[in-house]
Amino acid sequence: MAQARNIDDLRSLARRRVPRFSFEYVDGGAEDETTMAANRASFAATRILPRQLAGIRAVDMSVDILGKTSQLPFAVAPTGYNGLLAKNGDLVLARTARLAGIPFTQSTMSSSSIEEVARVIDGGRHWFQLYMLKDTTITRRLVERAQQAGCEALVLTSDAIVLGNRETDKHNYASPGKLTWGAKLDVARRMAWLLDVVAPHGPPGFGNLAEFLPRGQTSAIDGARFISAQMDTALSWETVDWLRSIWPHKLVVKGIMRVEDALAAAERGVDAIVVSNHGGRQLDGTASSLEVLSAIGKPLNGRCDIILDSGVRRGSDIFKALALGAKAVLCGRAMLYGLAAGGATGAARAVEILRTELERTMMLAGSSSLMQIDRSALCVASGSFLHR
Repeated sequence: MAQARNIDDLRSLARRRVPRFSFEYVDGGAEDETTMAANRASFAATRILPRQLAGIRAVDMSVDILGKTSQLPFAVAPTGYNGLLAKNGDLVLARTARLAGIPFTQSTMSSSSIEEVARVIDGGRHWFQLYMLKDTTITRRLVERAQQAGCEALVLTSDAIVLGNRETDKHNYASPGKLTWGAKLDVARRMAWLLDVVAPHGPPGFGNLAEFLPRGQTSAIDGARFISAQMDTALSWETVDWLRSIWPHKLVVKGIMRVEDALAAAERGVDAIVVSNHGGRQLDGTASSLEVLSAIGKPLNGRCDIILDSGVRRGSDIFKALALGAKAVLCGRAMLYGLAAGGATGAARAVEILRTELERTMMLAGSSSLMQIDRSALCVASGSFLHR
């Protein structure tokens, strides 16, 4: 892990360690994957203007997000079924986040339960991502459990009322939940992964759903079928109002890509929005998160925190997002590549790579604190300046 120079190196190590079906579940996007590519292309097209002779001896990368200080301007994004990458994957990521002084966002579809993660977080920053389900009794129960476990924020995912068409992932399956023979042979060659993830009790299920599944139907495929059938396609702003009425702590809406939706969230007392296209895993052909960030931030005028998600692979990407108005970013695949590559060691290496890259970028760009990063530090590939 120490020889991994960047997140892409961790991705290569992850591809070698875990089965193809597991890797492609993390790595792939929807349909032609044009949105996933656009996320990276937008970061590449946004250039940094270094400021020289700034007299910087050290940089401060701490940030106030949702009313509390984090040591770094990024959080672990909500990602499902992390136990398929490494043993107790969610607990590993939660512990990594706590040690780094950053938030861990737990998915509804996590392998470990809210309560198990809360014990590992142990005073750290625990956010819980929520899918709104048709059965509001189940949704209310999940919200109650999050509150009882001490979660400081509830993160409603708004852009997954139906699951995206993830074709890269699908070719590993002969039918839903049934791997092809080729995929099974690939699994058989991953002995280290089998011993870590599967032995001795079989693949993990979904820890948060166990109490809602019928007796004897608690496998991963049972959980996936349950959540797919339960997705509330009628999700609306009235849902946000309802959540605001039953959740007494910080409320975040993830999946915002339009100005009017950002303003609607602020009007309902949402504490933060996440500008996100779900990492290119939902609707293919959408705009990249970075290219809409600035337009969303201006009319909000500080009424709620703005977090960027989708496509972050470098510390310089974090710098660019902050310059365009984000307070912090979510890191999903970047952290999962580390987890898949080497468990706790790999996850810690992912954080360290992003931290050192951001620190280096800030020093070379002439910013000693995050407060000094603004639009004047950037230009687009054509050379036209992004003024303050």
